[in-house]
Amino acid sequence: MMINTRNGTEWIIERLRSHQLPDGSWNYPFETGISTDAYTIILLRTLEIEDEELIKGLTARILSRQEKNGAWKIFYDEGEGNLTASVESYYALLYSGYYQKDDPQLKKARKFILAKGGLEEANIFAKIMFAMTGQLKYPSFFPLPVEVILLPLQFPLNFYSFSVFGRANMTPIMLLMDKKFSLKTAKSPNLKDLTVNRDQEVSWIQPNEWRSFLSILEEGISSLMGLPDQLHKLAIERAKKYMLDHIEEDGTLFSYYSSTFLMIFALLSLGYKKTDPLIANALSGIMAMKCEINGLPHMQYTTANVWNTSLIGYALQSAGVQTDDVMIVKANQYLLGKQHHKFGDWIIHNRNQLPGGWGFSDVNTIHPDVDDTTTSLRVVARFASTNLHSWDRGICWLLSMQNNDGGWAAFEKNTNSKLLNLLPIEKGRFILADPTCADITGRTIEFLGNYTNLPAQNESVKKAVKWLVKNQEQNGSWYGRWGICYIYGTWAAVTGLMAVGFSRLHPSIDSAVEWLKNIQNEDGGWGESCNSDHQGKYIPLGESTLTHSAWALDALISVLDQPTDEIEKGISFLVNSISREDWTTSYPKGQGMAGAFYIHYHSYRYIFPLLALSHYQTKYKR
Repeated sequence: MMINTRNGTEWIIERLRSHQLPDGSWNYPFETGISTDAYTIILLRTLEIEDEELIKGLTARILSRQEKNGAWKIFYDEGEGNLTASVESYYALLYSGYYQKDDPQLKKARKFILAKGGLEEANIFAKIMFAMTGQLKYPSFFPLPVEVILLPLQFPLNFYSFSVFGRANMTPIMLLMDKKFSLKTAKSPNLKDLTVNRDQEVSWIQPNEWRSFLSILEEGISSLMGLPDQLHKLAIERAKKYMLDHIEEDGTLFSYYSSTFLMIFALLSLGYKKTDPLIANALSGIMAMKCEINGLPHMQYTTANVWNTSLIGYALQSAGVQTDDVMIVKANQYLLGKQHHKFGDWIIHNRNQLPGGWGFSDVNTIHPDVDDTTTSLRVVARFASTNLHSWDRGICWLLSMQNNDGGWAAFEKNTNSKLLNLLPIEKGRFILADPTCADITGRTIEFLGNYTNLPAQNESVKKAVKWLVKNQEQNGSWYGRWGICYIYGTWAAVTGLMAVGFSRLHPSIDSAVEWLKNIQNEDGGWGESCNSDHQGKYIPLGESTLTHSAWALDALISVLDQPTDEIEKGISFLVNSISREDWTTSYPKGQGMAGAFYIHYHSYRYIFPLLALSHYQTKYKR
């Protein structure tokens, strides 16, 4: 007997209708823990800007997230806590001026930090921030000299071997490392009480880690024509120009918090005044990304309006909302206005293509990505006949971004040099590489299969299918780079393969279905821990979440001709839990950097259940 999903779908649709903005978009928060909140306090105090209302609000949010043992976590089941997040929070609370070291909450935090190895064990990106603000000495050596920016494209490893996200962040870091710039104020706290070995210089990078990488760079730099001093000055100017050329209209660097934060300090290191318009505009751009969650301010890492709007528009149309509904019309108009017309860094590895993709945030004009492009095209598809130019540009850009290995990455083409593995930068594979991944490849061929007339035997589709089959895990799952994690990747791969004509009986599909069935929880749902990504294997969450359950269900529904017991139990879980509010609904479902950066998309608890419920109703209706 079919389960009635109507009430659930209608509840979600009306909820989404009430949340749409007048411009047609949805601006649900892009929530990334408390690091950006802490960094904003540190930034404002360093620039000596007295926005006390915001600083007090941010300190309240940080303290509201502290655990009983004094630590801060970046996800619910992280264990005792996260050292780096705890050090950042401790520093920000001290720098705010509203809390002292003898405060009971800070005393508990310090005890946790020291028990976990102290400031010395924080990640390298936090150490860079501590050095910039005078809390640590810069290392005598950094494996990426600024001269890297001068290496020619034909050199085996060059500036454009890094991902665009890597370039955005590493460019200001290289300048800061070169200048050894730091800035303290009268309100700067002293973090020496967080170091375990106070008489020793804090270790950043072990020599044996960078020797092989350094030899490659030295070879390239020595091949450059010119005197060392001249090359150095040229590299500084080139790095400065790269930052200035990639500032968005809102003042941010690539619309990211981290790169903008770093750029402000890099500009200061180059002699810019705190009051310079470039720095003022950058700070204004960061401040414009502030949102409110549970009555407290949160500084978003970026805005997610395009991503939210494209996914929601697609889900609403899948649920039967008509294209002439004002909600869909406004969403379509908004997305058409956000299609890119400028050339970005992607042109370096894709020289013969015109712009036509979409980016993630509402201020992004030069940094498109494949995932946002396919989701936006899904919404635009039913309006394609009246917007053929936009549709054609989007499709052409998408197809041109396919990697040589057959799959698609997020931002650029063929930006996954194996030489990057030699670089001794913590989490380097997440920040510096942009490899083909199962989630984006699967979602791309799902779009091509369901929304275009490309035949399954099209060469692009065949190459993508081959990559997915080759990169399936032994247990039948796929690893998803941008979501949590194996459930996400498996959903994307399975729905993609089925959209381009794969047989239910194919071994890849069969093993994926069996894997999803085997990890279903007793309550009918699914749930996966953030521990999966940095442990490199599926780790169950122990509880079911709406989003993970919807992904697993959607994958099963795409394969199975009749609703099985697993599907019926899963749908029952969704219907009965659709309006729940607990830690599982705020648990991160997206990732940016394993073990360090996770994303709670506030929109996902609506989008993916709506898709799963509507696909269930459409496929199995009697």
